[in-house]
Amino acid sequence: MTRRRDELSIVCDEGRVPPGTKAERGFRALEVVGPIPFEVVGVLRALAVPLGEAKISLFAIATYDTDLVLVQEADLVRAVEALREAGHVVEGA
Repeated sequence: MTRRRDELSIVCDEGRVPPGTKAERGFRALEVVGPIPFEVVGVLRALAVPLGEAKISLFAIATYDTDLVLVQEADLVRAVEALREAGHVVEGA
């Protein structure tokens, strides 16, 4: 959840969005196995670069323990392929 002067953004399971609420839908989450120590750098870059090269838009979320990359469901197969080609292990996709 992020609160700004003119905005409240909440990321949650699509099924929990109240009817009539403005929402972006159709995302799938790819979760980095954590926890990731704070001193580790470049995790998001390692995911964003191959996705960007494959022309796949992403929405990144960082939690205390890990990172998540959300992609549109229509792009999921291509996203997994791009990440695997970059040397990442993707399970359960």
